[in-house]
Amino acid sequence: MVSENDLPVAIIGGGPVGMAAAAQLVSRGLPVKVYEAGSAVGSNLLDWGHVRVFTPWRYCVDAVARKLLESHGWQMPESEAFPTADEIVSQYLAPLAKLSELAPSIETNARVVAISRWGADKVLSKARETRPFMLLVETAEGTRRDSARAVIDASGTWQTPNPLGAGGLPAEGEREFGNRIAYGIPDVLGRDRHLYAGRTTLVAGSGHSAANALLELAELAQTEPGTSALWVTRSTDLARIYGGGDADALPARGELGSDVRHLAESGRVSLVTGFATVAIRKVDGQLMVEGQTKDGLRTLGPVDRIIAATGQRPDLALTRELRLDLDPWLEGVKALGPLIDPNEHSCGDVPPHGHRELSHPEPDFYTVGVKSYGRAPTFLLLTGYEQVRSVAAALAGDTAAADAVQLVLPETGVCTVPASLSGTSFQGCCGGPAPAAVVACCVDDAKAKASGKSGCGCGGTQAIAAVRSGDLEIAAQ
Repeated sequence: MVSENDLPVAIIGGGPVGMAAAAQLVSRGLPVKVYEAGSAVGSNLLDWGHVRVFTPWRYCVDAVARKLLESHGWQMPESEAFPTADEIVSQYLAPLAKLSELAPSIETNARVVAISRWGADKVLSKARETRPFMLLVETAEGTRRDSARAVIDASGTWQTPNPLGAGGLPAEGEREFGNRIAYGIPDVLGRDRHLYAGRTTLVAGSGHSAANALLELAELAQTEPGTSALWVTRSTDLARIYGGGDADALPARGELGSDVRHLAESGRVSLVTGFATVAIRKVDGQLMVEGQTKDGLRTLGPVDRIIAATGQRPDLALTRELRLDLDPWLEGVKALGPLIDPNEHSCGDVPPHGHRELSHPEPDFYTVGVKSYGRAPTFLLLTGYEQVRSVAAALAGDTAAADAVQLVLPETGVCTVPASLSGTSFQGCCGGPAPAAVVACCVDDAKAKASGKSGCGCGGTQAIAAVRSGDLEIAAQ
């Protein structure tokens, strides 16, 4: 009979964070099993492989994975270059998956559809922690049940996009006209060009995925007459997508925000804010989109296609038989909820966190990566890499290393204060009273200390600027 200690740690998802978890565990001598639903590691990234991310290579590679690769002769790409998602897979994840230390532990085309305990549903408490995990795995050969001593859920959220309907449910007609709606970031200038050239497209969303789609549509319009874009957002405050410009510690992210802002202000795309989509209707072969506004119901169109860049959400069905502690509205791990709630945060005062925050009442189960943030669009790969470093140390019994969590994320250059605190003496992240409006005010912490001010860490070095992103950080897990 196999001892529970001989069972592998199951890692669900072969994206950057899942593969980093595997490297971390293998480096500590622990057996692992990686389940990737796609045909290759990084499959989610390949869905939007044409997009060049705004994080340079040095932020895209896990330290332990890099060390493991370099021991086999791999060379790090230019650290300040900006890879496409395709390049992250081909130049980093694929070579990592081929290493002799990891390859035998990775199974592709293997989808974990449910997790439980052998012989125990979520109600049973007695000796629960002594029962191995049971994973229901779907493959081309059929369905099987695997055992694991612990589970790290790095499955991400890319495969479960939010609907176009602003109420969290599909808009009326959304399913009916699904063949004319693209979720995420279609390849407007490449494989999907024929769908958008010479047509009018409505882009819904206020994140970086929407920005990428709008900029590509604008570029397409320069060579394809009749191509146009209509941009709609539920929010009336576009500070997060416009970003901090030159104050952003990731210049490419700041440039992306500045470019899409110029696009809207120049009139090259039509912008409608405060628009909550409720219905899609077909009129004379084209689509009309209805939405609630502060002035009542409004109809936009006609348009030929829709890009719903409205974010993603976690798949909660996967863990229904486990005892999880989730934030009630973000659906990420509960301990992180108050720190990343987009209703209250945009300065990025998310402190370092590790295995303790990522654990649940279910012993030895951890939610990591973008899935740990639930519906919050605020994740960076650096966060995920530090998460799995801490979790791997905890599973190896190295509590001191697991608790020594350190995380420094690039500043966004944007500071926002909740409306409820506007005009109060609340100490904002600019070293003074919080501004009533969003401004590019974050400064380098080292420079801030030298001048006697606080940086974007909201007065402390442990409160680090996080990222309002929507591309690599959403798709890769």
